[in-house]
Amino acid sequence: MPVIGFLSMESPGQFMHIVNAFRRGLSGAGYVEHRNVGIDYSWAEGRFDRLPALAAELVSRQVTVIAATGGPQSARAAKAASATIPIVFVVGSDPVREGLVTSLNRPGGNLTGVMLFIEELVAKRLELLRELIPQARVIGVLFNPNSMTTAEHQMSEAQGAARTLGLELHVVRGSSELDFEPAFAALVRQRVAALLVETSPARSCDAAELHSGCSRSYPR
Repeated sequence: MPVIGFLSMESPGQFMHIVNAFRRGLSGAGYVEHRNVGIDYSWAEGRFDRLPALAAELVSRQVTVIAATGGPQSARAAKAASATIPIVFVVGSDPVREGLVTSLNRPGGNLTGVMLFIEELVAKRLELLRELIPQARVIGVLFNPNSMTTAEHQMSEAQGAARTLGLELHVVRGSSELDFEPAFAALVRQRVAALLVETSPARSCDAAELHSGCSRSYPR
């Protein structure tokens, strides 16, 4: 029985609707989990530092293919772990710039996948905010500092669009629930009219980590 390695930056609870869609897609192609295909799930739960070990473990189990989801970090970890196992990714950024493939029409190597053009739509999202709140001049931006490659490109797109639209951006950082309250408090003090949220997985905290501060798990 072939086994699919499912590697994700996300947490299973928050990502279950994607897993269900993944299973439906496999079923439509004639593959039913536990019947004629196995799926080995590996969840980083927002911890970027866990991805290399999770990817290496999937490779050691000799999975047939790796589905890398939840951002380009998953795909990069899978690529670093194996140059032979086929890897299918889903990313919102340019896979060529991310170093995943050689080109869009001829990926080369053992990776291919789907690009969602999320970064390319940052300017459009600012335009929509401007249409919704025509009087807005100051816009807040929340981004995850632990997703620097993706965040930097999205911030660059946002800043360029803001200059074109005559908007001022106030940037705050957040990588877990513990960061959000002070981030929003800062936005209130800065009197922003709307908020643009950078698309990047953020880690959830369990009860024990909330007590000790799960944001310590992230490098600052």
